[in-house]
Amino acid sequence: MVQPLMNKVKAVIFDLDGVITDTAHYHYLAWKALAESLGIAFDAAFNEKLKGIGRMESLELILEQGGQADQYTLAEKEAMAARKNREYQSLITKMTPEEVLPGIPELLTQLKADGLKIGLASASKNAFTVLQCLNMTADFDYVADAAKIPHSKPAPDVFLDVAQAFNLEPKLCIGVEDAAAGIESIHRAGMFAVGIGDAEHLSAANLLFPSPQSLDLAAIYQAYSAWYTEQ
Repeated sequence: MVQPLMNKVKAVIFDLDGVITDTAHYHYLAWKALAESLGIAFDAAFNEKLKGIGRMESLELILEQGGQADQYTLAEKEAMAARKNREYQSLITKMTPEEVLPGIPELLTQLKADGLKIGLASASKNAFTVLQCLNMTADFDYVADAAKIPHSKPAPDVFLDVAQAFNLEPKLCIGVEDAAAGIESIHRAGMFAVGIGDAEHLSAANLLFPSPQSLDLAAIYQAYSAWYTEQ
């Protein structure tokens, strides 16, 4: 068991996509199908811009990319977003527990042994479905319902929702994200931000790891402790 330094941190709150599992490819396929049906070019590079943000915000970026931002009513845009979501839902129902990213099951086990709360703060309205497919529903003490969160990342709402559910001050929580919008969301919530990815995109993180498998809980506790004393 790794004991948290200063025994201050009380919860770790994870993003889902790119942190617990990689559904990015499924999102990419669903958005690509929609974009191409509208005559809009869509590739993996542009898909990076959609990481960590909500469905309607993603759609607006795609329409802007194709010069079609002002061509549709709100109702038409909502229908497009719903079509994309149906395609995505069809894809993710085929997910299996083998798609949990390496290192995550062991990390969650260690956090539970250390007595910390474990939360999920995803912008995805399909988070519950994904967790069920991965057989991970019981691994989280609380899962934020994105459909009930007023503002998507980079707003802090979803991380604050989890902290409130745990009845914790934000500074007693650590957030784990793989997207720049998510790191900003964690900071705006007043939490310590752990990034997963490269420094070029996640330079604002308090602590950075290249992959979920490389997450080092002892290093996280130590960096959090130093950050906490400065708050």
